[in-house]
Amino acid sequence: MSIQVLLIDNNPAVQQVLGHNLRQAGHAVRGTSDAESALVLIDETVPDIVLLEWDLPGQSGLSLIRRLRARARTADLPLLMIAMRAAEQDKVLALEAGADDYLTKPFGPRETLARINAVMRRRCPALPAAGLRIDPGTRRVMAGSRQIVLGSVEFRLLDFLMRHPQRVHTRSQLLDGVWGVDAYLDERTVDAHVGRLRHALAPCGCHAHIETVRGSGYRFVPA
Repeated sequence: MSIQVLLIDNNPAVQQVLGHNLRQAGHAVRGTSDAESALVLIDETVPDIVLLEWDLPGQSGLSLIRRLRARARTADLPLLMIAMRAAEQDKVLALEAGADDYLTKPFGPRETLARINAVMRRRCPALPAAGLRIDPGTRRVMAGSRQIVLGSVEFRLLDFLMRHPQRVHTRSQLLDGVWGVDAYLDERTVDAHVGRLRHALAPCGCHAHIETVRGSGYRFVPA
Protein backbone atom coordinates (compact mmCIF):
# COMPACT_ATOMS: atom_id res chain seq x y z
CA MET A 1 0.00 0.00 0.00
CA SER A 2 1.40 3.39 -0.99
CA ILE A 3 1.13 6.06 1.70
CA GLN A 4 1.96 9.75 2.05
CA VAL A 5 4.92 10.27 4.42
CA LEU A 6 6.11 13.56 5.91
CA LEU A 7 9.75 13.33 7.01
CA ILE A 8 10.96 16.02 9.42
CA ASP A 9 14.72 15.98 10.03
CA ASN A 10 17.31 18.74 9.78
CA ASN A 11 20.05 16.30 8.72
CA PRO A 12 20.30 16.35 4.90
CA ALA A 13 21.87 12.87 4.86
CA VAL A 14 18.90 11.40 6.75
CA GLN A 15 16.49 13.20 4.45
CA GLN A 16 18.26 11.79 1.39
CA VAL A 17 18.79 8.20 2.53
CA LEU A 18 15.54 7.65 4.40
CA GLY A 19 13.54 9.47 1.73
CA HIS A 20 15.13 7.28 -0.96
CA ASN A 21 14.34 4.08 0.94
CA LEU A 22 10.72 5.11 1.46
CA ARG A 23 10.28 6.02 -2.21
CA GLN A 24 11.84 2.72 -3.24
CA ALA A 25 9.16 1.03 -1.16
CA GLY A 26 6.53 2.87 -3.20
CA HIS A 27 5.64 5.64 -0.77
CA ALA A 28 5.28 9.34 -1.55
CA VAL A 29 7.60 11.43 0.62
CA ARG A 30 7.72 15.12 1.49
CA GLY A 31 10.54 16.42 3.62
CA THR A 32 11.31 19.44 5.75
CA SER A 33 13.82 20.39 8.43
CA ASP A 34 11.87 22.17 11.19
CA ALA A 35 8.56 22.13 13.05
CA GLU A 36 7.08 25.37 11.74
CA SER A 37 7.52 24.49 8.08
CA ALA A 38 6.16 21.02 8.88
CA LEU A 39 2.97 22.55 10.25
CA VAL A 40 2.56 24.53 7.04
CA LEU A 41 2.88 21.35 4.96
CA ILE A 42 0.44 19.50 7.20
CA ASP A 43 -2.09 22.32 6.93
CA GLU A 44 -1.83 22.05 3.13
CA THR A 45 -2.24 18.26 3.04
CA VAL A 46 -2.45 15.95 6.04
CA PRO A 47 -0.06 13.02 5.43
CA ASP A 48 -0.76 9.40 6.31
CA ILE A 49 2.16 9.31 8.75
CA VAL A 50 4.83 11.68 10.11
CA LEU A 51 8.41 10.65 10.88
CA LEU A 52 10.07 13.32 13.00
CA GLU A 53 13.42 13.87 14.65
CA TRP A 54 13.49 14.85 18.34
CA ASP A 55 16.24 17.49 18.03
CA LEU A 56 14.80 19.97 15.55
CA PRO A 57 15.88 23.64 15.31
CA GLY A 58 13.61 26.07 17.11
CA GLN A 59 10.88 23.78 18.37
CA SER A 60 11.67 20.19 19.37
CA GLY A 61 10.00 17.17 17.87
CA LEU A 62 8.55 16.41 21.31
CA SER A 63 6.83 19.81 21.38
CA LEU A 64 5.58 19.32 17.82
CA ILE A 65 3.99 16.00 18.78
CA ARG A 66 2.08 17.70 21.59
CA ARG A 67 0.87 20.44 19.23
CA LEU A 68 -0.32 17.93 16.66
CA ARG A 69 -2.15 15.85 19.26
CA ALA A 70 -3.90 19.00 20.55
CA ARG A 71 -5.36 19.85 17.11
CA ALA A 72 -8.60 18.16 16.07
CA ARG A 73 -7.45 17.62 12.49
CA THR A 74 -4.23 15.85 13.51
CA ALA A 75 -5.18 14.31 16.85
CA ASP A 76 -5.15 10.82 15.32
CA LEU A 77 -2.30 11.37 12.88
CA PRO A 78 0.24 8.49 13.06
CA LEU A 79 3.53 9.80 14.48
CA LEU A 80 6.86 7.96 14.56
CA MET A 81 9.69 9.59 16.50
CA ILE A 82 13.24 9.03 15.19
CA ALA A 83 16.14 10.07 17.43
CA MET A 84 19.73 9.45 18.50
CA ARG A 85 18.52 9.32 22.11
CA ALA A 86 18.47 5.70 23.23
CA ALA A 87 17.72 6.11 26.96
CA GLU A 88 14.54 4.51 28.25
CA GLN A 89 13.47 7.82 29.81
CA ASP A 90 13.58 9.55 26.42
CA LYS A 91 11.47 6.83 24.81
CA VAL A 92 8.92 7.08 27.61
CA LEU A 93 8.74 10.87 27.25
CA ALA A 94 8.10 10.57 23.51
CA LEU A 95 5.41 7.92 23.92
CA GLU A 96 3.73 9.85 26.73
CA ALA A 97 3.72 12.99 24.55
CA GLY A 98 1.76 11.07 21.91
CA ALA A 99 4.24 9.30 19.64
CA ASP A 100 2.97 5.98 18.30
CA ASP A 101 6.44 4.44 18.17
CA TYR A 102 10.09 5.34 18.72
CA LEU A 103 12.95 4.45 16.38
CA THR A 104 16.53 4.88 17.59
CA LYS A 105 19.23 5.96 15.14
CA PRO A 106 20.99 4.34 13.39
CA PHE A 107 18.35 2.11 11.87
CA GLY A 108 18.04 0.08 8.70
CA PRO A 109 15.45 0.40 5.95
CA ARG A 110 13.74 -2.91 6.77
CA GLU A 111 13.15 -1.96 10.39
CA THR A 112 11.90 1.48 9.37
CA LEU A 113 9.36 0.06 6.93
CA ALA A 114 8.27 -2.61 9.42
CA ARG A 115 7.63 -0.01 12.11
CA ILE A 116 5.76 2.26 9.69
CA ASN A 117 3.55 -0.64 8.64
CA ALA A 118 2.92 -1.59 12.26
CA VAL A 119 1.93 1.95 13.20
CA MET A 120 -0.38 2.23 10.20
CA ARG A 121 -2.10 -1.05 11.07
CA ARG A 122 -2.70 0.11 14.62
CA ARG A 123 -3.72 3.65 13.81
CA CYS A 124 -5.66 3.25 10.56
CA PRO A 125 -7.19 -0.22 10.48
CA ALA A 126 -10.46 1.04 8.97
CA LEU A 127 -9.31 3.18 6.08
CA PRO A 128 -10.08 0.48 3.51
CA ALA A 129 -13.53 -0.74 4.61
CA ALA A 130 -17.05 -1.35 3.39
CA GLY A 131 -15.90 -1.22 -0.23
CA LEU A 132 -14.50 2.27 0.37
CA ARG A 133 -10.92 3.46 0.30
CA ILE A 134 -10.00 6.88 1.58
CA ASP A 135 -6.63 8.49 0.92
CA PRO A 136 -5.99 11.45 3.26
CA GLY A 137 -2.90 12.45 1.28
CA THR A 138 -4.64 12.95 -2.05
CA ARG A 139 -8.07 13.52 -0.46
CA ARG A 140 -9.63 10.90 -2.72
CA VAL A 141 -12.40 8.48 -1.87
CA MET A 142 -12.78 5.37 -4.01
CA ALA A 143 -15.52 2.76 -4.15
CA GLY A 144 -13.88 0.01 -6.15
CA SER A 145 -12.63 1.76 -9.29
CA ARG A 146 -15.13 4.61 -8.94
CA GLN A 147 -14.07 7.93 -7.42
CA ILE A 148 -16.56 9.63 -5.11
CA VAL A 149 -16.45 13.41 -5.13
CA LEU A 150 -16.90 14.96 -1.69
CA GLY A 151 -16.79 18.48 -0.35
CA SER A 152 -14.00 19.28 2.13
CA VAL A 153 -16.24 18.98 5.19
CA GLU A 154 -17.83 15.74 4.00
CA PHE A 155 -14.35 14.32 3.33
CA ARG A 156 -13.16 15.17 6.85
CA LEU A 157 -16.38 13.75 8.30
CA LEU A 158 -15.99 10.44 6.46
CA ASP A 159 -12.29 10.27 7.34
CA PHE A 160 -13.07 10.82 11.02
CA LEU A 161 -15.85 8.23 11.12
CA MET A 162 -13.82 5.60 9.25
CA ARG A 163 -10.90 6.04 11.61
CA HIS A 164 -13.21 5.14 14.51
CA PRO A 165 -15.37 2.29 13.18
CA GLN A 166 -18.36 1.16 15.26
CA ARG A 167 -17.83 3.98 17.76
CA VAL A 168 -20.87 6.18 18.33
CA HIS A 169 -20.07 9.90 18.19
CA THR A 170 -22.42 12.56 19.49
CA ARG A 171 -23.01 15.63 17.35
CA SER A 172 -20.93 17.65 19.79
CA GLN A 173 -18.02 15.21 19.47
CA LEU A 174 -18.23 15.36 15.69
CA LEU A 175 -18.20 19.16 15.77
CA ASP A 176 -15.00 19.06 17.85
CA GLY A 177 -13.35 16.29 15.82
CA VAL A 178 -14.23 17.50 12.32
CA TRP A 179 -14.71 21.26 12.61
CA GLY A 180 -12.42 21.84 15.62
CA VAL A 181 -12.96 22.87 19.21
CA ASP A 182 -12.99 26.56 18.26
CA ALA A 183 -15.93 26.15 15.88
CA TYR A 184 -19.15 27.52 17.36
CA LEU A 185 -21.82 25.91 15.21
CA ASP A 186 -25.30 24.58 15.78
CA GLU A 187 -25.36 20.79 16.17
CA ARG A 188 -27.86 20.63 13.31
CA THR A 189 -24.90 21.50 11.07
CA VAL A 190 -23.70 17.94 11.63
CA ASP A 191 -27.03 16.52 10.47
CA ALA A 192 -26.88 18.56 7.28
CA HIS A 193 -23.38 17.38 6.37
CA VAL A 194 -24.15 13.76 7.25
CA GLY A 195 -27.07 14.03 4.82
CA ARG A 196 -24.77 15.37 2.11
CA LEU A 197 -22.24 12.62 2.78
CA ARG A 198 -24.90 9.92 2.51
CA HIS A 199 -26.20 11.47 -0.70
CA ALA A 200 -22.69 11.37 -2.22
CA LEU A 201 -22.21 7.73 -1.15
CA ALA A 202 -25.64 6.57 -2.33
CA PRO A 203 -24.75 5.89 -6.02
CA CYS A 204 -22.20 3.25 -4.96
CA GLY A 205 -24.51 1.80 -2.30
CA CYS A 206 -22.25 2.80 0.61
CA HIS A 207 -24.57 5.33 2.27
CA ALA A 208 -25.98 2.75 4.71
CA HIS A 209 -22.60 2.43 6.42
CA ILE A 210 -23.19 5.82 8.04
CA GLU A 211 -25.68 4.87 10.74
CA THR A 212 -27.83 7.11 12.90
CA VAL A 213 -27.94 5.96 16.52
CA ARG A 214 -31.20 7.31 17.88
CA GLY A 215 -30.70 9.66 20.81
CA SER A 216 -26.91 9.51 20.53
CA GLY A 217 -25.38 10.46 17.17
CA TYR A 218 -23.68 8.67 14.28
CA ARG A 219 -21.26 5.83 13.61
CA PHE A 220 -19.49 4.13 10.73
CA VAL A 221 -20.29 0.43 10.32
CA PRO A 222 -17.81 -1.35 7.99
CA ALA A 223 -19.90 -4.46 7.30
